Amino acid sequence: MRKTRYAAAAIAAVAALTLSACGGDSGSESGSSEGATEGSGEQIRIGIKFDQPGLGFDEGGNYAGFDVDVAKYVANELGYPEDQIEFISSPSAQRENMLENDQLDMIFATYSITDARKEKVAFAGPYFVAGQDLLVPTDSDISGPEDLDGKNLCSVTGSTSAQKIKDNYAAGVNLLEQPSYAECVTAMQGGSIDAVTTDDIILAGLASTDANKGQFKVVGNTFSEEKYGVGLPKEGGIVKCEDINAAITKMVQDGAWEEAIKKNTEGADYAFNEDLNPPTPDACA
Repeated sequence: MRKTRYAAAAIAAVAALTLSACGGDSGSESGSSEGATEGSGEQIRIGIKFDQPGLGFDEGGNYAGFDVDVAKYVANELGYPEDQIEFISSPSAQRENMLENDQLDMIFATYSITDARKEKVAFAGPYFVAGQDLLVPTDSDISGPEDLDGKNLCSVTGSTSAQKIKDNYAAGVNLLEQPSYAECVTAMQGGSIDAVTTDDIILAGLASTDANKGQFKVVGNTFSEEKYGVGLPKEGGIVKCEDINAAITKMVQDGAWEEAIKKNTEGADYAFNEDLNPPTPDACA
């Protein structure tokens, strides 16, 4: 009788292990590529800028800005609430490498969609269309890119903005690079820079900070269209372009998109281009 009880117990144990294994496999499959289940504790790694006021800014471990707000909204729609997001600094010159090296799952970092970048990474979006502009001292007579011959123009390492001006508007401009736009503005405060160039919304964020209010102005003469996309790994990412585009569309439709724009440019006398915004996301490749 004792042997019979032991045999029955052994059979029950094997059955329990079999059921447990099946349940574990099922749970793994359901959370593989469809985002995390809320409360699962899975993290998503999102690249943002840490040094762009109004877009992506690190305030002592609290992250603020339009890019951050869009990233949080999209991540939540994908199944990752805010406590499951890991924000990672993504400088312009390192964005492609960080995606290619599996350091990030997606990037919201004023990342303009270009054909050259598409050769290395994938894009969802766009979620905003900016225009290249100039930030100059308030007493400057610079009114557009054609006025920059012989002037010192600053942009960040890895950006294409300053070279575009040299190629198309002012061949005699002197180009200078800094690691961040904030450092460009500091150089302009010191008198060694005449203008800073990048997208209008970035410049508006810089001009609206407490430290810079009243010292600089956005020229307001945009001369490009920059589609801000969500950078993704070319292959093997954990989120799908189509799901991100659906989340962006929902954010626009429920009013959260425009609310985020207004909140993050308050005090900068800035209005987005209504002919281009809010944009319709492109079809996923």
